[in-house]
Amino acid sequence: MKRIIYSVLSNMLSRSENMKNTKAELSSSNKFPYKIEVIAENLFVPWAIDISNNGKIYFTERLGTVRIIENGKLKEEPLIRFTSPFISKGEGGLMGIALDPNHLENNYIYVMHSYLEGNKIYNRVVRLIERNNNAFIDKIILDKIPGGEFHNGGRIKIGKDKKLYISTGDAENPNLAQDVRSLAGKILRIELDGSIPRDNPIKNSPIYSLGHRNPQGLAWNSSNMLYESEQGQTAHDEINIIKPGANYGWPLVQGDETSNEIKVQSPFIQSGDITWAPSGMTFINKGSWIGKLLVANLHGEQLLVISLDSNGTAVNNIDLLFKNKYGRLREAIQSEEGSIYITTSNRDGRGNINFGDDKIIRLVPR
Repeated sequence: MKRIIYSVLSNMLSRSENMKNTKAELSSSNKFPYKIEVIAENLFVPWAIDISNNGKIYFTERLGTVRIIENGKLKEEPLIRFTSPFISKGEGGLMGIALDPNHLENNYIYVMHSYLEGNKIYNRVVRLIERNNNAFIDKIILDKIPGGEFHNGGRIKIGKDKKLYISTGDAENPNLAQDVRSLAGKILRIELDGSIPRDNPIKNSPIYSLGHRNPQGLAWNSSNMLYESEQGQTAHDEINIIKPGANYGWPLVQGDETSNEIKVQSPFIQSGDITWAPSGMTFINKGSWIGKLLVANLHGEQLLVISLDSNGTAVNNIDLLFKNKYGRLREAIQSEEGSIYITTSNRDGRGNINFGDDKIIRLVPR
């Protein structure tokens, strides 16, 4: 597999750093191929988005609410507001969301959130049932995922195999990422009812891959290849291609480091000495950016637009979009009709709050 050498990546990034005008930020485009709209504002850390087959937009706010945008209008009242033992502290709170493939029939919604038990913070995935413009917790799908004030991971996505994929951080205990008895520092894979798939790489375990520090993005390409974004300790952020049972090295290695102790799957891309703090990501399967991988960056305050080869295993180019324009970006997702949605995360305690923050921004194909 061809990987980006840091010196090459650095040249790509420095070239894109100089691009300030939104309509000229992509070197491959003379005209920006999307119309930019702000569809919701004055939000509190909109963490994740999923979109139903009838076009309703569901999103989480880290403070503990699930909200809906329908027919272009944000509903004032949340679908649900989480209460104790739910806790929103530091990077924890209400994080990932995924709608059941049969959501229009069964009204199931899956979310991941932090909670307090005694003096310990854990994360769990629960199933909600939506009914009459409200939702309630129906079932705990996966519980006692180690959590903390930082490094909770938090992304959940449903793959084409109709399995639930869950990214978990190391909960500030790096050694847990290598411990197959712990759910921390992993990509997990379970059935939608919480049971363990028979074809998981470790028998009777939800662990799909291990050795992760703080993974916050998951996306599949058109060939069902799974990409993951992961925040490094000091820079050395990673974009990985996830293989069942593979070990991605943390805390023994990061970036392009190697190990004599374990077999390590090297990152597809790593940021070297630059800090991106990558989060949500999406693979574009239609429109002007078809075949590109988009990755929202928090610290980097930009959207990585990664041009891939036809196999999705080599990088042709990386451009930076919206550099310092909207601040910290948390989520990136494409709808069925081709629009792209990104969220800002300037109210998370680490950003500079701009007028109207936080926002959901839509890129509509021209």
